[in-house]
Amino acid sequence: MELEQLMPHVEALIFASERPLPQMEMMELLGNVIEEELGSEKISICLEAVKEKYDTDYYPFELRETGGGYQFLTKKTYHQTVLQLNGDKYIKKLSASAMETLAIITYKQPITKSEIEFIRGVSSDYSIQKLLEKELIVIAGRNEEAVGKPLMYATTKNFMDYLGINSPADLPQLKEVANTEIVYPTSGEEAIPEEQENRKLVVDNNGELKMEAAAAQEEDGADTGNQPGDGQGDHNKEQDPDSPEAHDNEEEA
Repeated sequence: MELEQLMPHVEALIFASERPLPQMEMMELLGNVIEEELGSEKISICLEAVKEKYDTDYYPFELRETGGGYQFLTKKTYHQTVLQLNGDKYIKKLSASAMETLAIITYKQPITKSEIEFIRGVSSDYSIQKLLEKELIVIAGRNEEAVGKPLMYATTKNFMDYLGINSPADLPQLKEVANTEIVYPTSGEEAIPEEQENRKLVVDNNGELKMEAAAAQEEDGADTGNQPGDGQGDHNKEQDPDSPEAHDNEEEA
């Protein structure tokens, strides 16, 4: 079959598909109706021709490679027009906690829940569950080297399709997103001034720094030592701000 005859078949498959259609699947479907061997090169040429056809200003949509396949998408110029038709379906936004969790999974995938919580500093059970329900992330297996073999999470094709990318490699690099030099804090040991001839740096009653003999400081410390129970208890892991438990605590308060 000539390329001019093959091109409408490729175009029809992409148009009728409800999801991004991979090139290999096109070859399989076309092979069922065309009695000749179709190579990937022919399909690629047809895809380029279809893409070039709809790139003109005459058409309000275009052919995009997204989500691991090819799909017709409305051009950005007509976004506001189409939004009136399907606004309620696409306007729903993720919470800040879910966005944080999704961003960590996106750039660290595959990643376990404990690793996500270590980065965020709070529980992520509720956020992960919501992202799974929205089919933005998926369980990608288990970490066989970790204790207990915890589940690992990664983004889905739906996520890539939503962003209009073909793979996680198409995401912007972190240095492109935040072009800011990271300043790390000085460790406590490095911040302690060096002792000079058994003298230490202390704060007097006026709030000024001065050097004082170590022996005198120890004596003062013995008189004003901390009483038992002055220290704070262990900090439990904070709750996810979006979790039902967090909302219940706010209502009780």
